[in-house]
Amino acid sequence: MDEDISIHAGVKREFGLLDYVLFSILFVISTFIGVYHAYKDRKISNVRHFHLGNRQMHPIPVSLSLAATFLSAITLIGIPAEIYKFGTMYAWLICGTLIATAGAAHVFLPVFYSLNTTSCLAYLQMRFGTVVRVIISIMFILQTLIYMGFILYVPSLSFQAVTGLSLWGTMIGVSAVCTLYTMLGGIKTVLWTDSLQLIIMFAGLLTLVITGLNRTGGLTKAWETASTHGRIELANFSPDPRTRHSVWSVSIGGGLFWSYLYGVNQAQVQRQCSLPTLTKAQTALWLNFPALVVINALACLLGVVMFAFYSKCDPVKVGLVDKPDQLVPLMVLDVLGSYEGLPGIFMASVFSGSLSSMSSGLNAMSAVVTEDYLKHFCCKSLSGRKELFISKLMVLMFGFANFAVAVIISQANSVVALQLSYSLYAILSGPVFGCFIAGMIFPWTNKTGALIGLITSLGMVSWLVLGAQINRPSGIKPLPVRTDGCRWINSINHSQLVYNTSLDLSFNSHTLPNNTTIVSIGTVEEEPRVYDFYRMSYMWYASFGMIINIIVSLFISFVTGPLNPKKVNSKLMSPLFYKMFPFLPESIRRYLYLGVDYSNTLSDDKIDEEISLNVSCDNQK
Repeated sequence: MDEDISIHAGVKREFGLLDYVLFSILFVISTFIGVYHAYKDRKISNVRHFHLGNRQMHPIPVSLSLAATFLSAITLIGIPAEIYKFGTMYAWLICGTLIATAGAAHVFLPVFYSLNTTSCLAYLQMRFGTVVRVIISIMFILQTLIYMGFILYVPSLSFQAVTGLSLWGTMIGVSAVCTLYTMLGGIKTVLWTDSLQLIIMFAGLLTLVITGLNRTGGLTKAWETASTHGRIELANFSPDPRTRHSVWSVSIGGGLFWSYLYGVNQAQVQRQCSLPTLTKAQTALWLNFPALVVINALACLLGVVMFAFYSKCDPVKVGLVDKPDQLVPLMVLDVLGSYEGLPGIFMASVFSGSLSSMSSGLNAMSAVVTEDYLKHFCCKSLSGRKELFISKLMVLMFGFANFAVAVIISQANSVVALQLSYSLYAILSGPVFGCFIAGMIFPWTNKTGALIGLITSLGMVSWLVLGAQINRPSGIKPLPVRTDGCRWINSINHSQLVYNTSLDLSFNSHTLPNNTTIVSIGTVEEEPRVYDFYRMSYMWYASFGMIINIIVSLFISFVTGPLNPKKVNSKLMSPLFYKMFPFLPESIRRYLYLGVDYSNTLSDDKIDEEISLNVSCDNQK
């Protein structure tokens, strides 16, 4: 390994002029794509063109956009930091993405595509009425804003670490550019910019991994170093739900979480429904899967390489960076800093992940507000250029809201962004996912059951997640790190080092300087039994909310009077169990339809009538 690296010497390299130029090109091109589509489609006033591209999009850009939407900066920065601190069990998420892709393509997408509506929440209107639809639409907007706040804050924090530029200034600039091109070009701009940004993400990750391997002595050497320090773990099959990362929690729990993202999240469903046929939409979903595998695998490998690179001198421990989420950009300067321009390209790849997720979220929230509120409550006759203008205005307003949320997040003391963002996102995703499953899979679920199930699961998951964040029960600690390889360690103010260490007792004592002692004062109080509940792995949060919702929804439905499966519109149902067992004899398999008559469907021209009928009935009640 090259010994002349900044972490050993205690000197940070800096961005050069070429780095800033190449970094800026990403934003210039993204804005140009938005301006181009705005000019090209300037005579089109159809709002479905703005949100769905009139269902004439091509599978290739849609598949790339599907992959880019939730492969944000949290993926590029959070996953390597996760591997660095806790080891490689997170790599099992690749199996989870396979579960999510299959479920989205063959369980949920056929239902949404047949409805031919801009907002997938219209399904809830037809199945459960206005109240459930409104509650979930509000939850979606809150959830998306929180997630977008993270994906704006995390890369901006990283950029501050490598350039010294203002955190707020960076967030303002990135948010403004993303809002501008999304507002100008709509879904077409989002798809094409996502495609460009995914390619940049791949190139940036691959460049850093290859160069990092070269600096650490190759893959075998890096793997051995990480293994020696306990970072390589792939066979934890513990069934205990308190195990932070096991094969089951990551592959199944993570798979169900990603099933929500790909199956019923407006941002993804909107892209899938922009294709001309259901077959092409399913093809786009499966084409996106290899991209998910490659990007996630590279991010995990980067975590291994990053640990091998800093194995003798932890940058966070010695104060070279403040938070684990700044390790990747620091490594960029250390590894790529001698190649002018490459740090700029990698930081462009980090922001590409954020731009793709933010633009998707802005366009999706605009569609939800327009379709689920304005056109159903106050502006039912809204159409043409007025509807298009309001949709673009919504993008602008949510752009401002996104920046405000990012500012709030920036005031919190950070843990690894991957876990915190996942945990907060799961508060709403689990209950919402459960509501869709209770509606699509189980024909007996009625309005009352869906509503009570949604509220109950939301309360339970909120108690779990917020309780864990507030009380922080003792549990799994980060793996130990070393500082004995830092040649500049003696120059650090000793009292400051002791202070920093006392804030983080998760490291073993042998990682501290020899003359540092931590004194425990007082007795250790026994923790409340509820803390075992709070120790549930964050990977199970979404699954927990989903299961609670389904159980409560079905119980209340049977108590208050279940729906007759033969009278449920089969266009709103998905025969999951029938599809899961194709090897069974048809005489047995037909019972897996759960009594639904799949010849009882509504034609496309009757969909809007049923939605309007449900709205009228709810208003009369």
